[in-house]
Amino acid sequence: MNTQTDKTPAERRDPYAALRFVDFRLLLTGRFITSFGNEMLSFAIAWELWLRTHSAFALGMVGLVQVIPVIILSLPAGHVADQYNRRRIVLIAQLSTGLCALGLAYLSFTQGALVLVYLCLFGIGVARAFNDPASSTLVPETVPPHLFSSAATWNSSTWQLASIVGPAVAGLVVAFAGNVTYIYVFDAIGAIIFTIMLSLIKGRQLPLAAKSATWSSLTEGFRFMRDTKVILAAITLDMFAVLFGGAVALLPIYATDILHVGPQGMGIMRAAPSIGALLMAFVIAHSPPMKNAGRTLLWAVAGFGAFTIIFGLSTWFWLSVLMLGLLGGLDNVSVVIRGTLLLTHTPDEMRGRISGVNSIFIGISNELGSFESGFAAALFGPIIAVVAGGIGTILVVLTVAKFWPEMRNLKTLDVPE
Repeated sequence: MNTQTDKTPAERRDPYAALRFVDFRLLLTGRFITSFGNEMLSFAIAWELWLRTHSAFALGMVGLVQVIPVIILSLPAGHVADQYNRRRIVLIAQLSTGLCALGLAYLSFTQGALVLVYLCLFGIGVARAFNDPASSTLVPETVPPHLFSSAATWNSSTWQLASIVGPAVAGLVVAFAGNVTYIYVFDAIGAIIFTIMLSLIKGRQLPLAAKSATWSSLTEGFRFMRDTKVILAAITLDMFAVLFGGAVALLPIYATDILHVGPQGMGIMRAAPSIGALLMAFVIAHSPPMKNAGRTLLWAVAGFGAFTIIFGLSTWFWLSVLMLGLLGGLDNVSVVIRGTLLLTHTPDEMRGRISGVNSIFIGISNELGSFESGFAAALFGPIIAVVAGGIGTILVVLTVAKFWPEMRNLKTLDVPE
């Protein structure tokens, strides 16, 4: 691997170094389009199901049906990504996602059965299980190793920008069109556009694994994470923070029953975390390299828990929006640190399997977190569910800080010697 000394003085000062590579810009453009469509789809499915059912449990099921295939298939999908053409895997997964989105469009237009809606979401989860491990290997193909931190920052920024624009546009579509059918159609078109952008990337070839599919090779990613303590600690922090602090899943309830702000207000609240995250990404990109990355991550996740508690108790719309913005900013610190550690500490021939394991953790935190929030809200009410999640997040930070001193002592995010 390249080391810190591979950086030229200009690249050390240049926050846009990764963006100067054409392949990386093509990848970011394609990911922005698909992320934009996916964020609109997430808004649409949550809004439509809430209006049709007025059930917090139905909202939670959106996350559950998508995370089940991720948990079951991510290990074999990661192994497939280390054995076969990774771009072709992404292409097939994206086209499959587009077909499921068209299915949702038809069901929305015809007010089809909810079981078929969940079946389409399950199909999206299957596509995601194969897409994410293969897609994670594309960044190292487009930039040299010494720019992985810059690439992780801008990769996160692109997703956050899509998360800002997507929910806001989706809210406007619902407000003016009165339905969400067109949103699903756009998501399908976005998947096709991404496959076109992907075909234009030349990239450098990374080595694939030489091993055949065995249980040992499938679980090698778990063993690698077990032995790489800083990655295990970072993923544990992210997983439990989002699992316990999944307030976003309950935004339809807050928008309609607590804050009374309608679809436009929900669009603003869905965009607020991404606005905060995007601003934080620019701060990170223009700041000197982190000298105490581990402690920074611990404080960021603890702040995430604290602001979740305030959001849960707030009955003032703009205070809620502010808290969501701060949540997004602190969450992006976690995303950049974790993403950079995965890029800099993972061998090229294991990137698919490591990403497969990471997908399981992220799937559990994001989608299962949505289910947990919906289930807790159904039992105890949304306010108690959100506040308890924030408290749980802070307790996780204290636990990780105690049992993983490697995280407390982590200094730099550069490629290890």
